[in-house]
Amino acid sequence: MGTIFEPSLSTSSMRPPHSSSAPSMADTLPSINFGFDELRERMAKFTYRFDDFIAEGRKRVLEERNQFRMKVAELQEDQKMKRRDVEILTHKSTTHTQTLAKEAAEKAEMHGAIATITTQRDERLSQHDLLKAEIASVQKSIAQRLEAQRQYSLQIAAQARNNNPELDFWMDYLCMRIEGAGMVDRLKFVFTHVDEREWEREVWFELCTERRDYEVKGCRPKIEGEAVERCVERLNESRDLGAFLKGMRELFVKTLK
Repeated sequence: MGTIFEPSLSTSSMRPPHSSSAPSMADTLPSINFGFDELRERMAKFTYRFDDFIAEGRKRVLEERNQFRMKVAELQEDQKMKRRDVEILTHKSTTHTQTLAKEAAEKAEMHGAIATITTQRDERLSQHDLLKAEIASVQKSIAQRLEAQRQYSLQIAAQARNNNPELDFWMDYLCMRIEGAGMVDRLKFVFTHVDEREWEREVWFELCTERRDYEVKGCRPKIEGEAVERCVERLNESRDLGAFLKGMRELFVKTLK
């Protein structure tokens, strides 16, 4: 019968005799420092920097979004003002076209008169000298009117080139915009920043340009009639629209105070 192998007996037989003075296995193991405290400190610093990075990122995104909104609002306002400028220039262009058409009709009428006079001259040889004088007179009149028309066209063209920068300056300087008043010969001037208690409050007046002498047809809030008449008289005398607009704005400021 074979012998049964007992691991415990084999191990115990090979184990050296235990001695109370011999060091244990745990005491002989090398001391290992995993650096948990340092790692914890580094993680805490990283977390602080990461949170600060996130906060700065949010702040930057918010500032960029606010700036974008402000730019969009400015662009929209600029587009609105340019649209009003286009409307004003379109109206002026239409008026100028009508004037040119009228001048062309007058010119055609004058040429018709010349043709009639020429025919009469051929038919009435006895009145040759008289008809020749009349033709010369008509031709001189035509030349004068054509020259006057040419000068007027040059004046209108020069005024159209100079009006835009001047108009933009007064609109920006006086916090003003120009609108149509629902009639061809009327313009509506709207001011803001005239009421210290409510800067966005709008005040306005309508200017009639039908005749050579301008007239103020309505305003809100109501201004003293004599003060408005004095401003309009100065405008009709000097034709200085900028000074007139400035004076009207000052009247609104005094009224609201």
